[in-house]
Amino acid sequence: MSVALSIIYLIATVTFIVGLKRLGHPDTAKSGNLIAAAGMGLAIVGTIFIHDLEVPTIIYALIGIAILVGAIIGWLIAVKVEMTKMPELVSLFNGFGGASAALIGIVEFGNADIQATSASMVITVLSAVIIGAITFSGSLMAWGKLNGKVKSVIKIPQYNIINNVFIIAVIGLAAYMTAGSIDTPVLLYALLVGGLVYGILFVMPIGGADMPVVISLLNSLTGIAAAITGVLYDNMVMLVGGILVGSAGIILTVAMCKAMNRTLASVIFGSFSASASGPEGVNKTLGTIKTTTASDTAIMMNYATNVIIVPGYGLAVAQAQHVIHELEEILTGKGVNVKYAIHPVAGRMPGHMNVLLAESNVEYDMLVEMDDINPQFNNADVVLVVGANDVVNPAAHNDPSSPIYGMPILDVENAKHIVVNKRSMKAGYAGIENELFYNSKTSMLFGDAKAALTDLVSELKGM
Repeated sequence: MSVALSIIYLIATVTFIVGLKRLGHPDTAKSGNLIAAAGMGLAIVGTIFIHDLEVPTIIYALIGIAILVGAIIGWLIAVKVEMTKMPELVSLFNGFGGASAALIGIVEFGNADIQATSASMVITVLSAVIIGAITFSGSLMAWGKLNGKVKSVIKIPQYNIINNVFIIAVIGLAAYMTAGSIDTPVLLYALLVGGLVYGILFVMPIGGADMPVVISLLNSLTGIAAAITGVLYDNMVMLVGGILVGSAGIILTVAMCKAMNRTLASVIFGSFSASASGPEGVNKTLGTIKTTTASDTAIMMNYATNVIIVPGYGLAVAQAQHVIHELEEILTGKGVNVKYAIHPVAGRMPGHMNVLLAESNVEYDMLVEMDDINPQFNNADVVLVVGANDVVNPAAHNDPSSPIYGMPILDVENAKHIVVNKRSMKAGYAGIENELFYNSKTSMLFGDAKAALTDLVSELKGM
């Protein structure tokens, strides 16, 4: 039986690796997800039915009910979730993974004879509790920030010092329990509460523009927690799966920090701050804006040779991905060269724009990453920015006092004509003014993205 289970775990491990590899490209991402899911299903079935334990029938029934209920809830949520809510869904599901690890740590602590258990195993159990708790509460806090339920960013003097002292105290309590072989449940639950509180304190001060990095980091912590539970149960498939998630999350976190020209420490211990501006449409330093209409924009695009579209979160909010694809097809049919400029952290999570456009069947070859598209803005006759803000803000190049100074952006300002579609002049996710809106080459096309693009499509069809 153990040989059969080992073979099943080996197959599952291979599917995880293959699935992760295929997730690296939109054309193979769907099959990669299905392959990894099939491997996980195989591992679950093997774990439940192939073991050396005597398990009452009622336990199998309870497990089956739990799996069925969880599958139904997960399926319903996944089917109904909107693209704008996908980052929130990722954060929420990620939190449940952390909660699972914390609960496993609590159960194993109660089952173990601490006096006879090695210190390394006690450390492993307590680490599962701490990391799982931090991931759970931190992910819920990130979920709240993403959907707007939590809007405040803590501005308490020496807050970072308070935060660091708190986590040191939590780690100190775990060390005390390990060194003294203390199995008091009260201290264990104090450790759990400490982890939950720190998860909230950890995410609370982080600014909105840094949330994609935080989600990736928390995802990595969930992977580490899963790997720890794999050690507890001597389960190789849990260990490998956790390592894959943890390492992938760390790599993605570092990549996003590089894309934003920020260190991980600056993300965790700092935040973007809002900047003051004057009345809507007027800024004493930057000047005034000029507006345009769908008709005028259509004329510019109709006679353009090269058009670059910059998608942002506003496109997702309006669910206008299908309309923008129709716009692209019309322009392409008129002989216009159209490309999409994709910033690494556009939207609310890595790859958000890629997935959004793939949903509307935009060809992947038309999506051009930042480093490749930036040199092409000089030759662009028209750039259409739809809902993007911080990732096209020239302040990243021009204003050393700006919180985003040094962050790599899309060099939209180099194009001949720029049209920016926004609902209003409200600041972006980073909460700072955008110099691009006041550029002499920029025209603002105000309104909901779907409505504005629909009008634009109608105008182009009539030309």
